[in-house]
Amino acid sequence: MPPLPTRPLIGISLKTYLDLPTTLSYTHGLLSLDPLAFNARTDLFLIPDHLTLHPCASILAPSHILLGAQDTHWEDHGPYTGCISPLVLSQLGVRIVEIGHAERRTQFGETDEIVSKKAAAVVRNGMVPLVCVGERRKESAASAAVGRAVEECKPQVMSVLKAIPEDAQVVFAYEPVWAIGADKPADKDHVVMVAREIKRMAVEGGRKGRVRVLYGGAAGPGTWEGVKEGVDGLFLGRFAHDIKNLKKVLEEVGGS
Repeated sequence: MPPLPTRPLIGISLKTYLDLPTTLSYTHGLLSLDPLAFNARTDLFLIPDHLTLHPCASILAPSHILLGAQDTHWEDHGPYTGCISPLVLSQLGVRIVEIGHAERRTQFGETDEIVSKKAAAVVRNGMVPLVCVGERRKESAASAAVGRAVEECKPQVMSVLKAIPEDAQVVFAYEPVWAIGADKPADKDHVVMVAREIKRMAVEGGRKGRVRVLYGGAAGPGTWEGVKEGVDGLFLGRFAHDIKNLKKVLEEVGGS
């Protein structure tokens, strides 16, 4: 598949908040947005649940909106009941695959090793891994927060970089676990400094492929202006399930 564009990247994960008809309605609604908001100045991707990937792929086919998936197995074929083949995702037209979300790590026991194997499978099938990384708890002292976050993110980042080819694209979604579902995002200076450190890890690791960092965790209107010097886009959750809210974010990012 061709490389992702280099404009700011905005993504929405629907998780399993929406049912089938609501997901399809939402996906159709994305097509009603001003195309200049995400064609000329930003790029947009949607990650629905697995059961709606096929119809969403058909709906989005005429547009420039990229299709993403919420998870994958690390093998293309095999006796993996209930799992998702990365080969099939690629055949469906998926461009981005989210892996390593904090919920997968805590609820299903996923480790850095598992996430790195999934990243390799995603790349092997011509897609881009969207790897979620972040520290679990918030430090009370701001002076210690960045160091703690970088320390915790480093093995999450480096295990993936070691598992994929040097020229492969990869997107890291920096999501402090304590900020997911919170009332407000992490402090903007904190986000910028941690994101820059993630990029530095990639450079020092000899990466030749494009590495981008998105911020997620209570992101919404007003977030971009504070973090745009460190990140390459935003990864949105429930807030963006209202298309009116998503439009506000696209306008902010597209107008910067």
